[in-house]
Amino acid sequence: MPQLPPLTKALILACVGVFFLFELIPGAGWFALWPLQSGNFMPWQPLTYAFLHGGFTHLLFNMLGLWMFGSELERVWGRRRYAQLLLAGALTAALAQLVFSVLMHSNAPTVGASGALFALLLSFGMLFPNRIITPLIPPIPMKAKYFVAIFGTLELLLGTRILDFGPTNVAHFAHLGGMLGAYVLIRYWRTRGPRRLR
Repeated sequence: MPQLPPLTKALILACVGVFFLFELIPGAGWFALWPLQSGNFMPWQPLTYAFLHGGFTHLLFNMLGLWMFGSELERVWGRRRYAQLLLAGALTAALAQLVFSVLMHSNAPTVGASGALFALLLSFGMLFPNRIITPLIPPIPMKAKYFVAIFGTLELLLGTRILDFGPTNVAHFAHLGGMLGAYVLIRYWRTRGPRRLR
């Protein structure tokens, strides 16, 4: 297995460290993303929420995705552009979730790097559309562009309750917001950035 590039490695270590820190010391709630109307929203939360996770399985799958997709994107783009993409994904995911919370009158907080991870997923599909990958769910080899399309469609159907499997605590519109942020940023890079992406 190739060595993890530095920023991906640092982010995985940071998320794991933060998870175990708040397992030992209460106080993670101040860093979760609270809805605007909840009275608990703070300006740092649209960034800090991405370093928190709701359980070990949540952490494990997000870090697996960060390793799987982020490592190669960091090698292709370099640290600066990769960091910009992750930041855009986390912030647009937070914005989408804040809007959704207002519309749904929800006061539940949001945690997790999933919004940034879905930004990486969309980016991987745009840069390597014909790359064959084998996801854990379902474990079927497929081209990256189909994998991205399937997951994006599922998030939309689940978020709008067209597909409804009962109550869930998954922030589907945050995932879609992360994908949107990545798409807009990559389109900007392709048309106006200093280096064109193929």
